[in-house]
Amino acid sequence: MATTFLFDWFVPCPRGLEAPLAAELGEIGAKHVDGSQFRTGKEVPGGVHFRGSWAAGMAANLHSRIASRVLLKLAQGPYRSEHDIYELAYQQQWEKWFSPNETIRVDITAIKSPLRSLEFATLRVKDAVCDRLRELTGNRPSVDTAQPDVRVFAFLTLNECTLYLDTSGDPLFKRGWRLDKGAAPLRENLAAGILRLTGWTPGTALYDPMCGSGTFLAEAAQVALNIAPGVERRFGFEKLKQYDVNAWQKLKGAAVDAKRAAQSSRADIQIYGSDISGDMLDKAYSNLERAGLPELSLKQIDARHMTPPSDTPGILVANPPYGERIEVRGRGPRGELREPKNRGHDEDEDAFIRAQPDPADQEFFISFGNAMKQRFPGWRAYVLTSDRKLPGLLRLRESTKTPLFNGALECRLFRFDLIAGSVRNRPAAAEPAADQAPGAKE
Repeated sequence: MATTFLFDWFVPCPRGLEAPLAAELGEIGAKHVDGSQFRTGKEVPGGVHFRGSWAAGMAANLHSRIASRVLLKLAQGPYRSEHDIYELAYQQQWEKWFSPNETIRVDITAIKSPLRSLEFATLRVKDAVCDRLRELTGNRPSVDTAQPDVRVFAFLTLNECTLYLDTSGDPLFKRGWRLDKGAAPLRENLAAGILRLTGWTPGTALYDPMCGSGTFLAEAAQVALNIAPGVERRFGFEKLKQYDVNAWQKLKGAAVDAKRAAQSSRADIQIYGSDISGDMLDKAYSNLERAGLPELSLKQIDARHMTPPSDTPGILVANPPYGERIEVRGRGPRGELREPKNRGHDEDEDAFIRAQPDPADQEFFISFGNAMKQRFPGWRAYVLTSDRKLPGLLRLRESTKTPLFNGALECRLFRFDLIAGSVRNRPAAAEPAADQAPGAKE
């Protein structure tokens, strides 16, 4: 297949990260693809369009830290009923992309679709794909909703249907190295997008005082060492007929060489983390090791007692473990264990789900805010939370607040320019949620 042919692509991402993703895709195109083979397109709620070669799509899969998937646009057409969607899907030359020997899965997302049942529409797309392949080959592909070889996405608006072929396979936030997640981990691509929103660059101190299993730390270290986020994983495009092996070997080989060079170097990385839980720090160390990253400076300490890890101000970033996530490590304001009220089915022994911060949590965040004000002057702090009242709990005035989504959970990224004695009194205003993009909700 000629790699100079340009395709239309759509790259979904966590909502709120469209602009950082567009900038990142432009950088990937400039660095890893011939400039004539890549053009960044329109940002839409939940993702970014671009036009590029097959190699550009593979490069986006390999190098994007923010993308959720990379979807190849196959067709777009009007519809009024499920039959119209079936006809559009049936007309596509699926046989050029995969054979009946591959298993498939179909997913549909919609905005303002008049159809009563998206499940039935999903079934009709699946039927169209299978019917076409059966009529051409005598065989039909099997459906595998857990680990399919090929994923087809359909996106419905009020009157248009767009069909996409997934080239990623597993969602791209699955980097291929994480085993120790801890309770309710932050998704890697959201962490990478947040780091970009903070303006952090290698050489500037970065500190996560509630690092958990180390997601922010691992993402930052990979940026600092120029390690491609997808270098340790496989991709869906490897099972497609038009998979460009030579172009992929060139891209992957360069990424592997860059990682080896980073591992052999002794670069001074100013990335620091701490957590009250020794078990979580063990998980962070294990994750960093599996990712092939150097051992970072991690300490076991209560975030209320934290001190700056560097002599010069830098960036503090935190995803406090409470609210819809988990309580503050299941401990009270003096570190005592607390009995769970509503234990979740997947949580650690001393972490549990609950709806609102209780008085002990409020005391914790007041103390945490005081620690930032008193010990981190000159630093910029970024705190991700689903609780819009958090600035009030911290007694800090936010400089900015950015709506973001961690999966389906609506959050805010609050920025605090730390000046001793600053007090935040007014509540944050609510913003509407963005529309759902195809492939964004994983």
